[in-house]
Parts: sequence; C-alpha cells; structure tokens
Amino acid sequence: MSGDAREYRVIHATQYSYSDDVSVSYGRAHLLPRALGSPGGAGSMAGSGGQVVLTSDLDVDPGADELRSHTDFFGNVSTYYVVRQTHRALRVTATSDVRIDRVAPTVDELDTMTWESVRDRLADDVEARSFVLPSPLIEAHPAVAAYAADTFAPGRPLGTTLVELIERIHTDFDYVSGSTTVKTTLSEVLEKRRGVCQDFAHLAVGCLRAVGLPARYVSGYLETQPPPGQPKLQGADASHAWAALRLPGLDWVDLDPTNNQLVDARYVVAGWGRDYSDVPPLKGVIMTDAKKSTLTVSVDVTRIG
Repeated sequence: MSGDAREYRVIHATQYSYSDDVSVSYGRAHLLPRALGSPGGAGSMAGSGGQVVLTSDLDVDPGADELRSHTDFFGNVSTYYVVRQTHRALRVTATSDVRIDRVAPTVDELDTMTWESVRDRLADDVEARSFVLPSPLIEAHPAVAAYAADTFAPGRPLGTTLVELIERIHTDFDYVSGSTTVKTTLSEVLEKRRGVCQDFAHLAVGCLRAVGLPARYVSGYLETQPPPGQPKLQGADASHAWAALRLPGLDWVDLDPTNNQLVDARYVVAGWGRDYSDVPPLKGVIMTDAKKSTLTVSVDVTRIG
C-alpha cells in the first residue's frame, strides 16, 4: 500500500415508513462497494483502482424472504430482495469495510496528451463507444455542447482542460439540496444553475461525451470532515457521485466537479454506469394502499484501522 492508503467503514441506512400496511416489497440495491484493480500511484493514472473490499453485508428489516446478489453488466454488485411479511416500515442497511490505495494523477501527467488525441485513439474502441453515446439521463443537447466548447478548444492539453471543466462547473453552479430530482435534465440544470452532486456529475459526463470522449457516472462515498473543534455527527455523511473519463490503455481518471478536485483515497466507489439510472442506490416496488410514505437516509463514512 502507498503512504496515503486508508481503511473505511461505510454504513448506508435507508428507512421507509408507510401510513398503511405493505403486503410485499421488492427492491434492487447498488449499495455494496465493488473491488477494483491495482493501486494508483504516480504515473499510473489508475483512476478508480486500488480498492479492496474487506467485508460487506446488506441487511433488510423485516427479514427478506429472498436476498441475493449478482454482478451486473457494468461489474457492479447488484442486490435483489423481497419482503413478504406485512410491514409499515422497511429498513435496508449496507455495511462495508474497504481499503483504499489510490493517488490522483497530476495535471502534468495528464498534460502529456491532448484531449483530441485521447478521443482519436479510442474512436474504434467498442467498449469505450458505449460511454460516448447518449444515455437515459444524459441527453445530447446543444446547450451542453455549447457549455463544453468553451473549455475544449483545439490542441489543449488534457489535464489542464479537465481541471478547467470541473472548476467551471464548481463555480458556475450552486449546490442546493432538493433543488432537483433524479429526472432533472441537463438542459434544466444549465438553465437553473443549481443542483446536487448527481447533476454536476451528469453535466461533466455530458460535456466529455459532447466532444467525443468516453465518460461514465460513478456512485459512491466521500470522507468528510466536521468544522475544526466540532465532533463528526453520526449519519451526517451522504452518498456521492462524480464523473470518470476513459483513457487509452484501459485507464480511467475520476473527476469530482462538486468539490473541484480529482478523486483520491478519500473516495469509496460503489458502482458506475452510463448515468444515475444504471446505479441508483436503492429502487423498488411495493404493494400497499398507503397514501403517505417517508424516506430517511443516514450515511456514515468512518476511518478505521
């Protein structure tokens, strides 16, 4: 492990409460982190690499009548559950311990190539092509292309261009919790100039795809720190999202426009796909006559070891 390696315990708890009985609940979760490749380091540009899953468990209360996991199309851990016991509350808790050994690439390392050279070298790559095409939540829109064009000038070095893109998104848009939904389009985000990490990740991916670069949406967690002198509040963390760009040689470089930085060892990767619709933390269907329901999510990312 590198000197920056660290271990985390991630607890993601989701509580549903209903005003009437639920006879059956069906759910699909992308909450358990995925194991990733060799550690990143200077010169490796290994992107999301260097993540070892030490333990992982998903618990459903009331107990699930069916609970099974499989690896989905993108290599993520996808867990399916069914609860047939009558209930008015459902709690899904994912607990994982992971070891992260990842170093973000430097701008100088990325600047050894231009963004156009990356695009051209991957033009005939079938796997990369699937991350260039539009996806359900990241449409090809003239407004997105126009926003990207201001940064992706011909001949610019890759690293400098990427850093400018995420800095622009960080500066141009306000983070306002609750200002958007999972169905908010990129054109709406560009018009309102506000959103949350999911929106900013979608915008970064949309800009990269608009200039022909393969990019994916990454879902996971980020270690946060409380203000100086104050304790970290239990449950105060949240799930997070960012973007990743495919490079030649099967490497990826991960970009966090919400926090204006390249992804390092503070990030825990849960999964990735073309956009949020491929890796929602939790979705499902219930059978009930309930008229009202509430949802509460609690996330803790704690350094261990």
